[in-house]
Amino acid sequence: MNVRTGLGEDARAYLSFMRHELHTPINAIIGYSEMLLEDAGAGAPDALVADLRQIVGAGAHALSLVGSLLAASPLPPAAAPRDVAELGDHLQRQLQPSVAVIIGCCDRWLALPADDMPMRDDFAKIREAARRLLALAGELSARADAAPPAAEAVTPPAPEAAPAGAGGYLLVVDDVDANRDLLARRLQRDGYATAQAADGRQALAMIAARAPDLVLLDIMMPVMDGYQVLDTLKASPEWRGIPVIAISAVDELASVVRCIEMGAEDYLTKPFDPVLLRARISASLEKKRLRDREVSLYRELQRQYEQLTRLIQLKDDLTHMIVHDLRTPLTSLLTGLLTIESLGGLEALQQELLSMGIHGGQTLLGMINDLLDISKMESGALVLERVPLCAATVVEAALRQVAPLAREKALRLSAEVAPALPPVTVDEDKLRRTLVNLLGNAVKFTPDGRAITVAAGLCDDGDALVFHVRDTGEGIPRDAFGRIFEKFGQVETRKAGRKLSTGLGLTFCKMAVEAHGGRIWVESELGRGSTFSFTLPLNSSSSSCS
Repeated sequence: MNVRTGLGEDARAYLSFMRHELHTPINAIIGYSEMLLEDAGAGAPDALVADLRQIVGAGAHALSLVGSLLAASPLPPAAAPRDVAELGDHLQRQLQPSVAVIIGCCDRWLALPADDMPMRDDFAKIREAARRLLALAGELSARADAAPPAAEAVTPPAPEAAPAGAGGYLLVVDDVDANRDLLARRLQRDGYATAQAADGRQALAMIAARAPDLVLLDIMMPVMDGYQVLDTLKASPEWRGIPVIAISAVDELASVVRCIEMGAEDYLTKPFDPVLLRARISASLEKKRLRDREVSLYRELQRQYEQLTRLIQLKDDLTHMIVHDLRTPLTSLLTGLLTIESLGGLEALQQELLSMGIHGGQTLLGMINDLLDISKMESGALVLERVPLCAATVVEAALRQVAPLAREKALRLSAEVAPALPPVTVDEDKLRRTLVNLLGNAVKFTPDGRAITVAAGLCDDGDALVFHVRDTGEGIPRDAFGRIFEKFGQVETRKAGRKLSTGLGLTFCKMAVEAHGGRIWVESELGRGSTFSFTLPLNSSSSSCS
């Protein structure tokens, strides 16, 4: 701001600057006298308590004068230096009685011998602040046609290693010694450990050495102001979680909004009310504790998830190895049983037992193949061997495979395949096993003597084939439609609370259909049966099956 040739439109900015400067000694007067009142206690001399109360009152009166006379717009934007000088003269005259009261009370107690006056240092600080207040008011009139006084160089105090206070570790950042001292002493009385920094650069260096639980940050500082410190903190992934309470003598709305928008947790103006300060700090620290707990919980969950993922992978690898090794001896066993069956000459009971063994072996081999294929599909390692295939062919093959099971329960199997369907390019083994699994599931849960139907046709839009496997069993509860396709999922029916195990068959069906780019779903009504349906995309260049 250039005011050497007149304030012009910078009058308001100049007054804002001076108002900030005037608040600093007022903050010291009120802060130190309030703490002295607290220290005085019930047994203090009445005269001491009376003088301290006079000082507090005089400080509050000075604060009110500065606030009213140097408000945001006491002068027009184009005010001349003479207007500001007159305002300064008026402020100085108004402040003199309050300053005289403050200095008089301090002189009375500073006149006592040092041994009789343990509060001597604080009274000296109050007296010096009162003199500084009056001098600043004089500068307002004397320097109205000059540039604002340059900020005094600040010698940062040496970084201190603060003890771990019960309430937390707080960093106080302010370029004024008295402000830092007042705030740190107030916080220590409330059980907090404190450290002090005299400018923004030192504050960032101290935060890098040891992150505080909360920062009380002055906004207007030389070298590096509070806005720059706040911006640096919130831009750092490591530090952005540290709550910041901005403290300044500047109480304009724009400053408050700017701090909050930049990420400050809260904002207080000097001189601050101790009760309000305590409440704001407590609330900010509680929010930080909650955030820290959330971060800690997330990290613990992440660690457990990674551990669980490793265990699941280990289990899957072990299962895959065991199941893969089981397939070879089981295939040999089935080959031997089928060879014996082909030789013939067995008695009826022998043939029945042999058929049971072959059926059980084939069922077990199917489960092993399903489990291996599911594992491959989950890992993305399954390669589909696609060939053009007619729907009628694969439906007939699936019906033949489940026909022996259906005969045992006197179930009626039927096929409804639409004529002249185009071929679909699929993995024949996976499609046949999908239909066999769905038919086997239908056979298992359909009462004796009822019907099961397999249907195939074109979707409404004509770009996919749709297959349906309908049974006339007891049905599936609607709330189980989602989990019925899960591995080893179970569905409990209303009928006697019986659990219908779905094992791996339906899981295989779902993954096999989705691997082909299709979709599978179930529709059911309790007591009226279920329909499992799935789609398979068509190759648009295919001709129809004959």
